[in-house]
Amino acid sequence: MSSPVYWGSPRQAQISPSETLPAKLDLILDKLHIRDRVKDRQVAIKMHLGTNVGYSVIHPVLVRRVVQAVLDGGGKPFVTDLPWCVEGAHTRGYTTETLGCPIYPSTGYKDQSASAVPFTFRGLTEFQIGTPVVEADFLIDLAHVKGHPSSSYGGAIKNLALGCMSGATRGRMHDVAHWDPYFFKEHCPDEATRVAIRESCPFGAIVDDKQDPDGLHLHDDKCNQCMRCTGIAPGAFVPQESNFRAFMEVMNYAAQHVLNTFEPGCATFINIANNQIPVCDCYGISPMPVMRDAGVFGSDDIVAIEQAVLDLTADSAIDEDALPGVLAIIRREGHPWQWIHGIYKDPYYQTAHAEQIGLGSRAYNLVDVLPVAVPDFKHETYIATSV
Repeated sequence: MSSPVYWGSPRQAQISPSETLPAKLDLILDKLHIRDRVKDRQVAIKMHLGTNVGYSVIHPVLVRRVVQAVLDGGGKPFVTDLPWCVEGAHTRGYTTETLGCPIYPSTGYKDQSASAVPFTFRGLTEFQIGTPVVEADFLIDLAHVKGHPSSSYGGAIKNLALGCMSGATRGRMHDVAHWDPYFFKEHCPDEATRVAIRESCPFGAIVDDKQDPDGLHLHDDKCNQCMRCTGIAPGAFVPQESNFRAFMEVMNYAAQHVLNTFEPGCATFINIANNQIPVCDCYGISPMPVMRDAGVFGSDDIVAIEQAVLDLTADSAIDEDALPGVLAIIRREGHPWQWIHGIYKDPYYQTAHAEQIGLGSRAYNLVDVLPVAVPDFKHETYIATSV
């Protein structure tokens, strides 16, 4: 069964506040019945507050609209993110005064407030989910859509999967991308060949293995599968698609465990697909956006909203002039995010796997909350007349 995904286009017909994104976000909040669902509830608004000098995160004006809707409904909202993001949030415009509610670290100020949930996957044995999130009664997943070096795309799922976990858990989640071996010494004849494999990567993705001085380690976030490394000594170094997929899988499982801490119907999802930079907000910088704005999305189905965002951006052209020099397009295949981060980092694989494990449904019905209409310019005036 398809789920409704409410959408506000970034386009305007009239030069009017009523057609701006904040106004369309208000309409989406109405469609999601936020005010009717939050009375007397502790409402966690999970978002990415960014770090350092990053300014492409969700604008406080938009966050304030969400907070106000919760307050209007009699809820008790708080914004939450990782401790190191909360610590400097005020330097990026996020304060209690600007947002209208407190800002709490999702795993406590020392990253030590978390509830352990057993889960076994590629060396991972548990998820440590932040206590403030676990103890909330209602969840609003307010995500900034952007590229992601390890999965090509970051939206609602990524916002929960990594942003609600302890640092130790996040580290182990990234480690699943190294479970299947990719360096095979038996096919590497000598030290010179090993060095040649390492130096073949123009992006610095291949480095010496800290655990094995004779080994090689692949930084999957930097790897765009150009496959230059595979041509040095056939069979010696082979990036594994299964490792890239595993990271997307573990994010799905993590998001699922976060959502399992809430009663059915007590979670909703909003994706802001503007200022779509090529990397995660945790980098603490704001490179130029590489994809045109796609607007604001809202749904009670986390998989449906991700699928809708991906579908509406699937035909977007990458602004190649905006790409940082360390990023390069190798193949123009798959979703545009794959053009940048590699064909093995397929965001559609993530939504397919998410549906498979019961996280939600990829089937959706897109509802435009304010269709762009051609204005009647004959009745438009720039200056109000007075009598």
